[in-house]
Amino acid sequence: MTREEKRRRQREKRHKVRELQELAKGPVDLPFLVLVLMLTGIGLIMLFSASFPSAINDEGDPFYYIRDQAVFAAAGIAIMMVVSKINYHRLLGFSTIALLGSLALLVLVLVPGLGITRNNATRWLHLFIVAGPQFQPSELGKLGVILYFAATIAQRKERMRTFRYGILPYACILAVYAFLLLNEPHLSGCILILGIGAVMMVVGGMHGGWVAAGVLGAGGVAYAVLFTPLMKIIGYNSSRIELWHDPWSDFRGDGWQLAQSLIAIGSGGLLGVGLGKSRQKFLFLPEEHNDFIFAVVCEELGYIGACLILVLFAVLVVRGYWIAIKARDRYGALLAVGVTTQIGLQAMLNIAVVTGFLPTTGISLPFFSYGGTALLIQLFEVGIVLSVSRQIPAPKAG
Repeated sequence: MTREEKRRRQREKRHKVRELQELAKGPVDLPFLVLVLMLTGIGLIMLFSASFPSAINDEGDPFYYIRDQAVFAAAGIAIMMVVSKINYHRLLGFSTIALLGSLALLVLVLVPGLGITRNNATRWLHLFIVAGPQFQPSELGKLGVILYFAATIAQRKERMRTFRYGILPYACILAVYAFLLLNEPHLSGCILILGIGAVMMVVGGMHGGWVAAGVLGAGGVAYAVLFTPLMKIIGYNSSRIELWHDPWSDFRGDGWQLAQSLIAIGSGGLLGVGLGKSRQKFLFLPEEHNDFIFAVVCEELGYIGACLILVLFAVLVVRGYWIAIKARDRYGALLAVGVTTQIGLQAMLNIAVVTGFLPTTGISLPFFSYGGTALLIQLFEVGIVLSVSRQIPAPKAG
């Protein structure tokens, strides 16, 4: 290569970098941003309402939970806006690091003495390994899958229709995640990561035959788990399946949580008992400020209020997929699909658990449930979608 050719390539590279920098200065998608801010704001209000009785009982401070969550929300919104101004192509270099790093953290959870156990599940680590705030590495696992799958699927295009390149490597990665998560055990986190990965593979161009086989296989497994004695035979969480069918059979025992959730939802009626006036949150409903916060939403805001929140989530998902469709390139579209799928699927599963449509399992409601690091990661991911929206090509003049 001559010196002149090297200079020409360098000029082209600098020109491309400047062009991408200019593209990243476009306006963010305002509807998506407003929806996220609305859900975060409503989530903080409902968290304070749901948490102050247990905060007084556990810590002697009614603001204990909301104070931490508000700080993380403010930091998360700031991070979201910063990330939205960064060209999302810069994330390409971090995709493999994010994947391997999240897997390493999931391995550390299973190391005796490092993982934190609650309710017979070891899912948490200290943020600084031996001390400091706690977080679930599965939250980073979702981000790792989104970044890595988007980066690699975007480059494969037609090869995604083959088994060797479009199925096998991604199935192996998801199998490793599933193995680690099921050993915690963390069934809901496993379902989320498998669902995110599967949707990104489908959008990436996976052959229709494999899609049909996957849907039938997943449906068969779900039916076997929920409606046959399979779980009793293998002995994994079989009691949860039985109590899901009839929580009143052990009302004072393991069926207490779901039963209290259903009581809270029924007590809300059409218009609710009023903001701050829930009765079940006064130490009757376990995890009222975390996984089961939607039950308090239903009790205080009623059927109409709960439906309005569902509509906000639904519109957010639709808008996220719209950004994916309009994205400038395949990589941006896959990033938007991954993040939007995570938010939508997680919200759907949480609400299905709280309302009794699915067996009880630990899964939080995005933007609502208590958990600072989870909220930070969610808002970071939203910033990625907003970054993608900045580069949506302007409509051509008629």
